[in-house]
Amino acid sequence: MGLDIRLPIGMLFTIFGIMLIFFGVFSRPALYAQSLGININLGWGVVLLVFGAVMLYLGARAMFGLRPVGTADPRGGEPRH
Repeated sequence: MGLDIRLPIGMLFTIFGIMLIFFGVFSRPALYAQSLGININLGWGVVLLVFGAVMLYLGARAMFGLRPVGTADPRGGEPRH
């Protein structure tokens, strides 16, 4: 099985999300005067971080065969308990 595309996408979005969160937290409040005082960088940084974390989870679950307890093995066999 090759590299799942969700892993590099997840890493990319997670890194960008962390960068935007740091920029949003440490930037001057005057920067957001044009956006009615809404910290756009912080908000979108959180969105990117969550999306990246979901992609990393889905990619890791597919790569390492993680599945909920009690589900049947798609290759056949007994359910895990």
